[in-house]
Amino acid sequence: MNKQLSPKKQRFLDFIRNFCSDHGRAPTFHEIMEGLQIKSLGTVNWYVRELEKLGVLERGKYNAKRALSLPNQPTGNELPLLGFVAAGYPLEAVENREMIEVPPSYIHSDNYVLKVKGDSMIDDHIEDGDYVIIRRKPEASQGQTVVAFVNGEATLKRYYRKSNGVELHPRNPDYDVIRVSPDDEFRIGGVVLAILRQYE
Repeated sequence: MNKQLSPKKQRFLDFIRNFCSDHGRAPTFHEIMEGLQIKSLGTVNWYVRELEKLGVLERGKYNAKRALSLPNQPTGNELPLLGFVAAGYPLEAVENREMIEVPPSYIHSDNYVLKVKGDSMIDDHIEDGDYVIIRRKPEASQGQTVVAFVNGEATLKRYYRKSNGVELHPRNPDYDVIRVSPDDEFRIGGVVLAILRQYE
């Protein structure tokens, strides 16, 4: 329970959070009234304003019926877009706190999205400007496409463990294999689950 909230405000917030989780959208004011047995829209509006002041609830700019959202949490069919990853040479992935809509089957607390820059994975049909859905995992199987952090920078490659270290393979003959030695700082940031592409 949030220490800033009274039990009634916490109950109000919990109802919205649970409704979002169950229905993939925020409740309308009338659904809040019915669900919490509140007798007037004015009372609902008062709770919303109070929770906005505390920064635990947000209301859309145009006061739409379902414009409530919970700050910094995925709602509906959205995952956090945490920045860019290079399909080429390593590029730092920077968190930018945007959200991007994904198919409902990929909603999971360990999943996130990165935008691809570069063309080193084109033979795997991963192109510059694509979005990749990543499952946050510290390990990967041979040949899986991963987000790998090498000496603090992120790159998208196929992962292979060799007897003398790790190799990160591109899927474009114009790029060289990245060989990770025991002296390098290395970790896996996750494995690729899916590719999203926007067409104009």
